[in-house]
Amino acid sequence: MIDILIVDDNPIVRAALRGYLASADDMAVVGEAGDGRTALSSAQRLRPAVTLLDHRMPIADGLSVVTQLTGHTAVLALTSDSGEELISGMLRGGARGYLVHGEFEPVELLRAVRAVAAGQAWLSPRGAAVTISALRDQALRDRETAGHADRIRRMQDEFGLTPREREVVELLDAGHSNAAIARRLLLTEKTVKNHLNRVFAKLGVSNRTEATMRWSGR
Repeated sequence: MIDILIVDDNPIVRAALRGYLASADDMAVVGEAGDGRTALSSAQRLRPAVTLLDHRMPIADGLSVVTQLTGHTAVLALTSDSGEELISGMLRGGARGYLVHGEFEPVELLRAVRAVAAGQAWLSPRGAAVTISALRDQALRDRETAGHADRIRRMQDEFGLTPREREVVELLDAGHSNAAIARRLLLTEKTVKNHLNRVFAKLGVSNRTEATMRWSGR
């Protein structure tokens, strides 16, 4: 049997979920909770195989307790909220699945519970779209970071900057003053000025604006 804890502050929703789950002969509802704090104590005591977790609840919402819950049970987020930040937060917190009320049939709920109980993932179309988008964005950020690092290496080699001079010009390009650069690198302002004078000479420029434009390729 798959023991299930239902967590939702709406008793009507809890009753409806109980009705859906009652049609499956391999599932049993072993407890209910109407807020996140009670959900934690119930999960700790009952150790259900799966917890159906709502988000908007009094005392403690779903997002604030999901990470702790996953230490006691597999979590299937089941809520009316479909915002990207919430979905990402639930999944990062350890939820194995995400379903949105109104976007699934009872039979899909049963399949999702079985999948999550077996250690698999189950996402609603919205959840899948958010996950794919997050992965795509991360891949883009990784490429941009790698490209920036590669450009910095090429620029450093091209102009013959020392590692310290590269640090100084990078901070200059980020808009920091000589005093701020000195604080960041634990140097005196005079030392920073000396580094910048050498950077200007190697870049073939005469002032800060030209240096940042040359360094950033603008």
